[in-house]
Amino acid sequence: MRKLKNSELNRLSVDEFKEVEKLPIIVVLDNIRSLNNIGSVFRTSDAFLLEKIYLCGITAQPPHRDIHKTALGATESVDWEYMEDTLECVTKLQAEGFYCLAIEQANNSVMLNDFDQSSYSKIAVVFGNEVKGVQQSVIDKCDNCIEIPQLGTKHSLNISVSAGVVLWELFRERRASGQ
Repeated sequence: MRKLKNSELNRLSVDEFKEVEKLPIIVVLDNIRSLNNIGSVFRTSDAFLLEKIYLCGITAQPPHRDIHKTALGATESVDWEYMEDTLECVTKLQAEGFYCLAIEQANNSVMLNDFDQSSYSKIAVVFGNEVKGVQQSVIDKCDNCIEIPQLGTKHSLNISVSAGVVLWELFRERRASGQ
């Protein structure tokens, strides 16, 4: 095996990315403090051709040096919008036909590996604050709650890791089913 050069990866240009059909998956960031986490979510959303990101509450917005440092230009390719109130954002997305999922540890949550997305053409996933998680009022408004199975001693994953795991799983399942 030989490591591929960037020129051999056949990646889309920003203009091509803007034109290509996206997966009908939206990311909602609920009061994310870390600019590096925000940038990482942009980069992951670019990698999986996601439709859009909503930045809510205290979540910082591009352009910002520290977001750009991890996003590596994904703030230019991925559509995004700021909304002050996460609850209003979820309500808006539901009105547009999105099935909204809080990514959180909660009673009656569905484990990510057990979630069947085949009935939902449009999905929005809400990732919460690094310390407090997704606001309870937002969890109450969401259609369901997804939990990432964890077996070790720690109670949670970093938000950028959680986003990578969840978005990869949604992407993988949609690609496997031809959606």
